[in-house]
Amino acid sequence: MIRIPSVVSGSRAPMAPLKGNNTSTGRGLRRRSLLAGAAALGVAGAVGATSGCSRVATADNGDGGTLLDQLRAKGTVRLGLAGEQPYSYIGKDGEMTGSAPAIASRIFKELGVDDVQPFATEFGSLITGLNSLQFDVVAAGMYINPERCEQVIFADPEYQMLDAFIVPKGNPKNLHTYKDIADAGARMATGVGYAEIGYAEEAGVKSITTLPDQLAGLLAVEQGRVDVFAGTAVTVFNVIKETDSTKAEATKEVTPIVDGKPVIDVGGFAFRSPETNLRDSFNRELHKLKKSGELLEIMRPFGFTKDQMTTITAKEKCAP
Repeated sequence: MIRIPSVVSGSRAPMAPLKGNNTSTGRGLRRRSLLAGAAALGVAGAVGATSGCSRVATADNGDGGTLLDQLRAKGTVRLGLAGEQPYSYIGKDGEMTGSAPAIASRIFKELGVDDVQPFATEFGSLITGLNSLQFDVVAAGMYINPERCEQVIFADPEYQMLDAFIVPKGNPKNLHTYKDIADAGARMATGVGYAEIGYAEEAGVKSITTLPDQLAGLLAVEQGRVDVFAGTAVTVFNVIKETDSTKAEATKEVTPIVDGKPVIDVGGFAFRSPETNLRDSFNRELHKLKKSGELLEIMRPFGFTKDQMTTITAKEKCAP
């Protein structure tokens, strides 16, 4: 059910999110496959909700949990996905793909779980869905921050990321930072629940519209309904490249500023808080991939480069 590019087959086998699991501003940058992709995502969610095994109870007695043993016995792990490129999304062939499913497929195979099953949902529902046992792990490139660390536990991040903007061709308003957007009084759009909302508000941006995904953002810029769409750098670069837009372009990477300090976000897999055994086992395999360089090779087909690889730990990003 999950398609992984052939470049990583054989060895392998998902707005950046907003601070906290905010569902009012939500998040859903669902990705690319045009309108068909959104429809396919809904189908994938329905399939994930009804197929596969019964829910697996989480541990709560402080022993680290037995979920990994249960997943091995079933032979299946359910991934919570949010439909955002390049992390987890509907590909042109109508199947779920992305860097997070590719990494999960590779690691869970090493852990003795061969079947990786997607469960598509809205980004703002991922933590709730995880903790209510709808799926076993969040595989959506979720940014790690202290607010989320109070609700789930994270593996160490597999990537780090700056932002970028989609602007009209020629960038007529000369928008290169969030402060530029505020100073110009420009109309900004971003994804539902994206971290970019907070970064823009921090800079004083007054007009912020949320859209379902980066393709909708591109169209809004092309049609003049907004002046700029803000998203993660790889997301923005990918949509411009894939659509070959003649009316819009991507800026260079943008570093958000919070409390006067530059921010580099990192994303990783999330697990239910009692399931430390599963998280730790996943972490060990992830670090093997980092050390060997295989992690970059798994992620490269989705637009990641060496610059997005990171040695930052989840513990560092969870610190207040």
